[in-house]
Amino acid sequence: MRIPDGTEAVGGGTRGVGAEVPIRLRRITLHLIRMHLKTPFTTSFGTECYHNAILVEVEEKGGEVGWGECPLEAIPSYWEETFVTGWYVLTRFLVPRILREELQGPQEVWQRLVAIRGHNIAKAGLEMAIWDLAARLSGRPLYQLLGGVRNRIVSGVSIGIQLSVEATLHVVQRRVEEGYRRIKLKVKPGWDLEVVAAVRREFPEIPLSVDANGAYRLEQHLHTLRRFDDYNLLMIEQPLAYNDLVEHAALQRVLRTPICLDESIRDLRTAHSALVLASCQIVNIKAPRVGGHLQARRIHDLCQFFRIPVWIGGMLETGVGRAHNIALATLPNVKLPNDTSATDRYYEEDITEPKFVLNKDGTIDVPQRPGIGVEVVEERLRRYRLRAQEATP
Repeated sequence: MRIPDGTEAVGGGTRGVGAEVPIRLRRITLHLIRMHLKTPFTTSFGTECYHNAILVEVEEKGGEVGWGECPLEAIPSYWEETFVTGWYVLTRFLVPRILREELQGPQEVWQRLVAIRGHNIAKAGLEMAIWDLAARLSGRPLYQLLGGVRNRIVSGVSIGIQLSVEATLHVVQRRVEEGYRRIKLKVKPGWDLEVVAAVRREFPEIPLSVDANGAYRLEQHLHTLRRFDDYNLLMIEQPLAYNDLVEHAALQRVLRTPICLDESIRDLRTAHSALVLASCQIVNIKAPRVGGHLQARRIHDLCQFFRIPVWIGGMLETGVGRAHNIALATLPNVKLPNDTSATDRYYEEDITEPKFVLNKDGTIDVPQRPGIGVEVVEERLRRYRLRAQEATP
């Protein structure tokens, strides 16, 4: 069976838009930044108090620039990569492959980088910066080059593990009042059924999901996992191990609630395997996790072929990564609310302007300016930057 790869669709439905913007780069600059979160964010992995990222700035010969983001942690918990490994792989292997000769378009980036195994987040930051640049050069919003079909995206919100059930209810109430269209609760063994039951009692009608980040084991926690069926959940996200497809398939067979895979969807091939095995009924696409926009679009198209809905996840990104996520969330098979919240959900001050604002109907407007539609504020970049390095051909 031929796997749809999205190649025809990227570029707004034709081969001549995004794919054929010649790009001659004169420099690539990496910026390692650290930004404090408004409130700590706790999951089954642990607690995060700040966001680390490598911002990738690419500049072409005429002076236009594009931006991408590698959302990388200090330790390899969610993913194998860290900002230390990302910096090394970018400077040593990835950036030189992109600078060596003219690009015929952003779709060419993946072919130049594919020989380097793994390191998808590092690849994605570089690739997505070039997508932004290509969109700016073509005078079009990025979402149009990716084949997007809407000018607003539906926003959900992820709520980390709180100190108590009562604190959780308070946070959920606030987010519901703000207008978010889906509430996602982080869960783990020992922090699951009680808090879900309490939220469902207080909010019987809200679309509600849970995310375990791989914290459960099938042989130990099957009874608990089956009880999630009692709470009318939209989905259970990544209940089992990050590198598992087989046990997720076994679990899905005994659950009414759809399983959504996140960490297990590493690339197009694992996505295809997951769908053939029926390991899930929903897929969370994170462009950084799979290597960038081209691979994200290919997974989107594959899921559309299998009639599996998708949504776009987040990784606490700054406005750069958030703008890329919003562009991706305009694709036609994005059927569920996304983890792409307003700017003020995580940061008192973002590194970009303008801010992303949640509308009263729980949507966020898609920028209509060329590229990702936001600009990095130089003074803020300097404030949060820990290190910078420039490379030229």
